[in-house]
Amino acid sequence: MTRYVRTLTAVGALGVLGLLGAALSGCAGAGRAAAGPASAVSARPPTATPGPATAKGPPTMVPGPDGLTPVFQRGAPAAGKTVALTFDADMTADQGPRAARGERFDNPSLIALLRRLEVPSTVFMTGRWAEEYPTQAKSIGTDPLFEIANHSYSHYAFTADCYGLPVIGKERMADDVRRAFTAFRNAGARNVVPYFRFPGGCYDKASLRALAPEKVTAVQWDVVSGDAFATDPDAVADQVLADVKPGSLVVMHCTRSAAPVTEDAVRRIVPELRERGYRFVRVSELMAH
Repeated sequence: MTRYVRTLTAVGALGVLGLLGAALSGCAGAGRAAAGPASAVSARPPTATPGPATAKGPPTMVPGPDGLTPVFQRGAPAAGKTVALTFDADMTADQGPRAARGERFDNPSLIALLRRLEVPSTVFMTGRWAEEYPTQAKSIGTDPLFEIANHSYSHYAFTADCYGLPVIGKERMADDVRRAFTAFRNAGARNVVPYFRFPGGCYDKASLRALAPEKVTAVQWDVVSGDAFATDPDAVADQVLADVKPGSLVVMHCTRSAAPVTEDAVRRIVPELRERGYRFVRVSELMAH
């Protein structure tokens, strides 16, 4: 696993969701790696290269060494001045009681903003989120502006020592991914792509091997927005605008309780990047180059 070295706001005693925020804002990325757990891989499989786009579906990457699940972190130089904004719709398998008490793990106003600004985006959704908000999952997953990718069903970690997240056993990993895809189908989502984002960005050879039969491409990122538990949208925007390069893949969140200023940050990020000549694309288009 590779990690960004970032200083983030303290999450205190916010529980698993807070640990999730720290995880997603502080790990996985190319070019600024720090040492990860001893069992983690330090970079994407070196022989994994994008496969061609076909009429049959979105592009995927060929398997890595020993048939491991390939890992995509940013676009190739041929992608030019394109950037993919991705939004994690997080909800763990055991957060139903919190949702029942009124905590909002969705962010419909952010999705509405992306529609108004006409920003193609990829939403990495957990199966549990799709079950909690099936109407929204269907709306996102039937809008050609968006594509839905898999962020696991339970949002449990696929490695040990992943920011305190509960850990799922290797024997359950593939089933967890399949269960999420089933939840998307049950919600009526159609624009679903065979991409997977590890909870917390944490993976190792064992987890890449466990997911190989599912034929998904794991998708990381090269730009951390820092929006998890942020309170200053300008700080989030400044971080993204400072780090974006041609072909960048940005990780953000679509969860009001965990990322309350993301919408305001996007409101500034999008026009400023367009002024610089950037074009927004979904991950599938970024991967096609």
